[in-house]
Amino acid sequence: MSLLPMSENFTPLAEALRPQRLEDLVGQTHILGEGKPLALAFASGKPHSMILWGPPGVGKTTIARLAAHVFDCEFIPLSAVLAGVKEIRQAVEMAEQNLQQFKRHTILFVDEIHRFNKAQQDALLPFVESGLVTFIGATTENPSFEVNSALLSRSQVYVLKSLNDAELLELLEKAQKSLFQGMNFEEAAIQTLIQLADGDARKFLNLLEQTDQAARLSKISTITEAFLSDALGGKQRRFDKAGDHFYDQISALHKSVRGSDPDAALYWFCRMIDGGADAKYLARRIIRMAWEDIGLADPRAMQLANDAANTYERLGSPEGELALAEALVYLAAAPKSNAAYKAYNQAKDFVAQDMTREVPIHLRNAPTKLMKELGHGKAYRYAHDEPHAYAAGENYLPDGMKEPQWYQPTERGLEIKIKEKLAFLKALDQAAKDKK
Repeated sequence: MSLLPMSENFTPLAEALRPQRLEDLVGQTHILGEGKPLALAFASGKPHSMILWGPPGVGKTTIARLAAHVFDCEFIPLSAVLAGVKEIRQAVEMAEQNLQQFKRHTILFVDEIHRFNKAQQDALLPFVESGLVTFIGATTENPSFEVNSALLSRSQVYVLKSLNDAELLELLEKAQKSLFQGMNFEEAAIQTLIQLADGDARKFLNLLEQTDQAARLSKISTITEAFLSDALGGKQRRFDKAGDHFYDQISALHKSVRGSDPDAALYWFCRMIDGGADAKYLARRIIRMAWEDIGLADPRAMQLANDAANTYERLGSPEGELALAEALVYLAAAPKSNAAYKAYNQAKDFVAQDMTREVPIHLRNAPTKLMKELGHGKAYRYAHDEPHAYAAGENYLPDGMKEPQWYQPTERGLEIKIKEKLAFLKALDQAAKDKK
């Protein structure tokens, strides 16, 4: 009644089921399927340096080991968490020995290559360039940011994906065929295991292992959803609070609001909260969305976003999260305008590259008699004393500077009225010019 035999030499299920042949690997068909990039590379028989980028438990180490088997090379693994330049040199010495004594090429596998600093990554370069070793790195972080450009340029990057439900089911079948001893799973229990694994094959197998141990102790042979809830406890979704997956989800949240999809915005918000994201950080991002994407089309959005953030500060979790969620729904449904945002960026860029222009004399402050004698503020027209509280034809830009027209209101929300008002004021300006 056990997936795993009990013995002193206990082998974890994830290791016991590690594929020994390329065709036994579950998942990654987008790069290992027939005619796909990595499959073609393996078929060529010529090893090349590569970086395997993907989330935990998707087969990066297994693919590296299989590459050594396919290319008939010696395999030297290093962990960037534990190794340094000293270990790199020792690995290089072993590679030289493999070549000189045994006429065998070496694949040097560095797990979590993003943990190596620049000096450690640089130490690999001469031996990768000379062809003494074929480098394979594994990383959960974006290699564009975490791997030196010199090493990156010498490596082909392959992106690995989380396993889908069907692939995890295939993994369960493999476990049952090889080590199954009378244990049955209800369908709901299987779906619970799949959800808990969250696309991570190693985690899925570890969960099976925990389930087996719990079932043995409880002396049961049928695994139910209720039993799993008691045996495994609450789910812990994979979530990266600092790396690419975190920023990808933030990007998806922001773009869902910008794209006026309340349901998608709520989904990504709940995904991040469920994964342990800091709600205060999300509150700051929601405020930014209000100013950047809703803008003056609905100024109430900015106030609502600020109010939601303040509410969360007072109530905390989980009650305060409702305020953030309602703000997201409002922002997603609100009319959108980035006109003011674009105008600000254009003005900022213009000022950054423009010369220093003098303030027109009629706009200058005149707090002293001398300044008044110098003409500061002379001929300034006080807008409140003019018809419509507007000094038609007045110039507020530096002398000689053309009207930039950065701010272009949209035809959405309150900006419809703003656009009409600005058009009316422009007409007053033109009428004032025509009188001159």
